[in-house]
Amino acid sequence: MDLRPNQTIYINNLNEKIKKEELKKSLYAIFSQFGQILDIVALKTLKMHGQAFVIFKEIASASNALRTMQGFPFYDKPMRIAYAKTDSDIVAKIKGTFKERPKKVRPSKPVVTTDDKKDKKKKASNAENANPNTQSEQPPNQILFLTNLPEETNEMMLSMLFNQFPGFKEVRLVPNRHDIAFVEFATELQSNAAKEALQGFKITPSHAMKITFAKK
Repeated sequence: MDLRPNQTIYINNLNEKIKKEELKKSLYAIFSQFGQILDIVALKTLKMHGQAFVIFKEIASASNALRTMQGFPFYDKPMRIAYAKTDSDIVAKIKGTFKERPKKVRPSKPVVTTDDKKDKKKKASNAENANPNTQSEQPPNQILFLTNLPEETNEMMLSMLFNQFPGFKEVRLVPNRHDIAFVEFATELQSNAAKEALQGFKITPSHAMKITFAKK
């Protein structure tokens, strides 16, 4: 039976071995492309194992996410997605489990600290000194260089984020460095489209991803 569209989607068949916090972060990373997410509920009780709810601000976002991500292989298991039975179910769950947290996760602009500004100025002046005609930005390259990644970033999370863009080839993590990674596309045009779309994307609320072209 088809359920009435609403802004909450219900996901099951999730990999039960994934820790709750990592699961929520990964779900946020792949579903926030569809619209503003108010909350993600993943309960680790025996009854709710392998299930989660994603609450969007708009019904259209939920509908788009349901259509696009149905059967998507998430941690090696295809996701099964449906509309939540009623809004009240999920609202009750949130009230019961998330009293201490604010409901809205607002995608805010990356905070630029004074240190960041100094670094940028320093890099810019270094680049100008080396060659007056160059700018601090690297020339286009089909390989992107990601920085300011959170500690729990993994290859799967980044692949999910970038494989929505045409020409995606692979993610390369750097051994012993959790904060940086490389993502390769087939062409410079395709890598630039992904760079523009995901610049400043927050994998976690405190980490806005920085994307530049890798050095050739």
